[in-house]
Amino acid sequence: MKLVEIIRGKQTDDETVARAFDYVQALGKIPIVVNDSRGFYTSRTFGTFVMEGAAMLGEGIPAAAIENAGIQAGMPVGPLAVLDETALSLSVHVLDQTRTDFIAEGNTYVATPGELLVERMVKELKRPGRAGGGGFYDYPAEQGARKTLWPELKPLFEKPETAWDINELKDRLLYRQAVETTRCLSEGVLTTVHDANIGSIFGIGFPAWTGGAMQFIYGMGMDSFVQRCDELAAKFGPGFVLTSAVKDAIRQHQPTY
Repeated sequence: MKLVEIIRGKQTDDETVARAFDYVQALGKIPIVVNDSRGFYTSRTFGTFVMEGAAMLGEGIPAAAIENAGIQAGMPVGPLAVLDETALSLSVHVLDQTRTDFIAEGNTYVATPGELLVERMVKELKRPGRAGGGGFYDYPAEQGARKTLWPELKPLFEKPETAWDINELKDRLLYRQAVETTRCLSEGVLTTVHDANIGSIFGIGFPAWTGGAMQFIYGMGMDSFVQRCDELAAKFGPGFVLTSAVKDAIRQHQPTY
């Protein structure tokens, strides 16, 4: 992976950041600098991509349609395939730790539909991912044989009565990542549009044709982006909600040409 995400802590001084930046470039990698926060930028935003895909499966949408939507949108692979490669069990471990951390802070963490589905895959269905023998996909032992979607996904999750549209699936996968990027910018996890765009393309695999997650927004226009997010939020929940603070951050960081 070309990207290196340099995490700046509260007490990290400018010289330390500069040294890290130079070192990463000397390695032939592309550095971005983000402030310390849960999930940082790339992991946090990439998580929304894979969990949106898992949520779609839970809604009854065919797994093959979800995977094809990811590819057609311009992502390197579909969200379910990525979850298998990174391990569903790892996602569940993160979820368990997040719940523990929230309880320690006196709060309750409300898991997303995608997280709950992944948790069921691991804890109930014993499908931890590729390294554990299989997850959303089966992996044949024969060398050179192609992986195939786990046949049990169809009877377990698919609902023939669920209506879906491929363009809407593509929008959900891209817009969800773009919204999370704007939240990172609003919260100060990201400090520049440049880092958001570079990080999204080289760290997340966000489609290069967009110019990056923030340029995806600016390219279509603020009003169009907000309108589409409102439509998606009304149908698919708070993951697409843009707060006033987030909208302000988008406007404040908009490049002038």
